[in-house]
Amino acid sequence: MERKFCTAVVLAAGQGKRMGTKVAKQYLEIGGRPLLYYTLRAFEQSPLIDAIVLVVGDGDQISYCKKEIVDAYNFRKVDTITIGGKERYDSVFCALNVIHSNMCAAAREGYVYIHDGARPVVTQEVLERCLEAAKKYEACVAAMPVKDTIKLADEEGFAAATPRRDLLWMVQTPQTFSFPLIYGAYCEMAARKKQLEEEKITITDDAMVVETFTDKRVKLVEGSYENIKVTTPDDLKLAAAFLGVDRSK
Repeated sequence: MERKFCTAVVLAAGQGKRMGTKVAKQYLEIGGRPLLYYTLRAFEQSPLIDAIVLVVGDGDQISYCKKEIVDAYNFRKVDTITIGGKERYDSVFCALNVIHSNMCAAAREGYVYIHDGARPVVTQEVLERCLEAAKKYEACVAAMPVKDTIKLADEEGFAAATPRRDLLWMVQTPQTFSFPLIYGAYCEMAARKKQLEEEKITITDDAMVVETFTDKRVKLVEGSYENIKVTTPDDLKLAAAFLGVDRSK
């Protein structure tokens, strides 16, 4: 099968308010290097990835990331650093528009990985599984079965239902798609954004965009329990342990 171009979109525009620090969580250091370094390194070192689009919060972060991360650590695959939007889906759409408008035809015809910048422990094995599923199904997400019983609550905070645990998965990133599919879905979402707001429909991830605006089903692909999203100070410690670096440096 002909190899197609693969672009990684790395989302680093969030403020990370739950971390309780003045510095955005993606720039907090683990082992003397910013958390975002480890995320970018995973895609930089992967033979599957041809280019990276990095999405940041504002213009100051563009210059910081270019100088202190991309240039400092010689990340050659970072094609573009762009400013994101108010919500996650706005940031993703910004990146997809960069691919569509500014990158080569092969990128527009290939696959795109969409990944949280605050998930630094993504492995080559997960990237490989996602690409294989994307080739077969056009849409997939890394995910893991839940370990705990999950309760659905009513509006008063009482348990209302207990879903079958064997059908529940924790969704992670990367979420991986054929570019034409995900770009078309996002364009449709943008065109119907006002309607979504009126109907109070909240889009929480890229898979939901595909589920809502196309007839494609999204395949769940085995991720990793170590593929955590760093949200709290305790997560930083876990990420350092999984990465095998000294958190104290």
